[in-house]
Amino acid sequence: MTTDTRLPLLATDRLLLRSFEESDGAARLAYQGRADVSRYLLRAPHDAVSVMAGILRNQEGRFSERDDRLLYAVTTAADGVLVGEVSARLDDVGSAQVECGWVFHPEHGGRGYATEAVSALIGHLVDDRGAHRVYARLDADNAASTALCERLGMRREAHLLENELYDGRWVSEFVYAALALEVAASGR
Repeated sequence: MTTDTRLPLLATDRLLLRSFEESDGAARLAYQGRADVSRYLLRAPHDAVSVMAGILRNQEGRFSERDDRLLYAVTTAADGVLVGEVSARLDDVGSAQVECGWVFHPEHGGRGYATEAVSALIGHLVDDRGAHRVYARLDADNAASTALCERLGMRREAHLLENELYDGRWVSEFVYAALALEVAASGR
């Protein structure tokens, strides 16, 4: 895995994936503070303090040790509107296993932004960061994220039944993944 500590700008036809800035706090809180969003993340909605702490904690692109994280703000290229975020966590250095995740404002759903941004992130992880396998863990009830993984050609590797207890209820989880050679073959 690469040891570069800069978080590079990633661009797609319609989106820019960049470091969060302190000025993004209110826009990030607009989706991270929503109960309908946080329910699939198995946590309470964020408040302004935790949103800013996340921004300040994740501004570097260091990605060489277990649990190092990358956090990208996803903005529209045309007008710079923050529509969500994508992230990666280095799970295993030796075998180059990376967990990816995403959170998007529901008001920007249905436009293909998540597909475009996550595809760019996975391409970056494989091509530039040396990931061998990229995977995502998601609430099995999250139909939008399940559909996203399948659109991206990720394979469902596991259906973990009632493996998390959250807010007094058991939650099941899907694990989706793609190998570097599959990402390369897909042309992402």
